[in-house]
Amino acid sequence: MFSNYLIGLREGLEASLVVCILIAYLVKTGRRDALRPIWTGIAVAVALALGFGCALEFGSQELTFEAQEALGGSLSVLAVALVTWMVFWMKRTARHLKSELHDKLDTALQMGTGALVATAFLAVGREGLETSLFVWTSVHAAGDGTPRPLIGAALGIFTAVVLGWLFYRGALRINLSTFFTWTGGMLVVVAAGVLAYGFHDLQEADWLPGLYDKYFDISDTIPPDSWYGTLLKGVFNFQPDPTKLQVTVWLLYLIPTLVLFLLPVGFASGKGKVKAPDEQGSRPSKAPQA
Repeated sequence: MFSNYLIGLREGLEASLVVCILIAYLVKTGRRDALRPIWTGIAVAVALALGFGCALEFGSQELTFEAQEALGGSLSVLAVALVTWMVFWMKRTARHLKSELHDKLDTALQMGTGALVATAFLAVGREGLETSLFVWTSVHAAGDGTPRPLIGAALGIFTAVVLGWLFYRGALRINLSTFFTWTGGMLVVVAAGVLAYGFHDLQEADWLPGLYDKYFDISDTIPPDSWYGTLLKGVFNFQPDPTKLQVTVWLLYLIPTLVLFLLPVGFASGKGKVKAPDEQGSRPSKAPQA
């Protein structure tokens, strides 16, 4: 549940910040007439994300067991690739996110209503699709048949919306670069577990060998149905009897990815190519009173 809360919080906060920056900029520059196209683009993006999640859930139920495992494993690998790209992109971009969005919005204002809708849709839609995919794969990996993963994701998104509103009103200020670094590091750990379980799915689908070649089996020490076994699985996708391939994939992904992610921003994203930070440290400016 915690891992899904983290996913919802992280992705939801990115989307909330984007919305806050767009809305605050339009209000500040006296372009309230452009608010409706922005909200239209946001609504379309949310609807697309929900539809994508429903398609994954209900579409997969019609497949055979092997096809379900192949789909789940393939989407787990894809989700980890997208999330990994996202955390590195946000680490590089968080310091100047506001100025980039302002530039895009200025261009869209000159092009008309359709461009405004597209700008909001593209800015929010990416986070929505990534959230739907990663939550679905995480729920699939948990496989406990309970609604706790979905509840965790929903609570994370709700928290993100509240934080976004507080940012917009100027009631809350945090160092966004530090926040995204810490949550990004935790997401890398979560993604490692999802990736390992994705490879296990591909083994069950008979796409990869070694399904019965266990690296260790401590099911007697950490029973999967115990409270601590459930906690470890919910947070880290821990499995007490992983295959050798799972452990290998987990280590090969986690160690180098975490090391690269924790390197200084200038090195990790190309020193000398990082733009100057926004004056307010990527914090949405407080909207003027109407």
